[in-house]
Amino acid sequence: MRFRPAVLSLAAFTSVVACGGSDGAAPATSAQSAVVDSVATSGTPFGDIEGVLAYEIGKVTHTESAVTYQQTPPVGGNHFPGWLNCGAYAEPVPSEQAVHSMEHGAAWITYDPSLPAEDVSALQALAQNQTHVLVSPFPGLPTKVVASAWGVQLTLDSAQDPRLKSFIETYQNGPQTPEPGAPCSGALGTPL
Repeated sequence: MRFRPAVLSLAAFTSVVACGGSDGAAPATSAQSAVVDSVATSGTPFGDIEGVLAYEIGKVTHTESAVTYQQTPPVGGNHFPGWLNCGAYAEPVPSEQAVHSMEHGAAWITYDPSLPAEDVSALQALAQNQTHVLVSPFPGLPTKVVASAWGVQLTLDSAQDPRLKSFIETYQNGPQTPEPGAPCSGALGTPL
């Protein structure tokens, strides 16, 4: 992989600051207003899969407040203390919970709610027999399908794009994951 050393550096950095960081700072509380995430606004081409962009993730913390993410959907940043159980969902899910799942290694596949039913079924099938794949509709996407994992994102015009499976294989519990091996079940949400 052309940029693997950068991924490993990003993973090492984010693992130190994940889930509140190492400075002992208290996480945000629900009494606080919306929190702006700490993710760089523009991505840079990354890795061997054409179209994948990488984003720098700064220090993150747990918060029970709504977070204003700079990417749609988010690729990382501040997030809810509880993660979302991986699997397929028929309705949009809270971004703050999905981001926590990505911190645990989930690849989050989002799709435009107007996507045809056969394409939705194909995307939902990607979560079957996978421990760290999350699939959900997401209103306001820039394209029909967006694949995200911690710090990386790929926009797609079709649910059948072969890069989607490559993205999942590469970034589900990939080297950029801050908490590899952490669970993506036993928490919040009920997938299909």
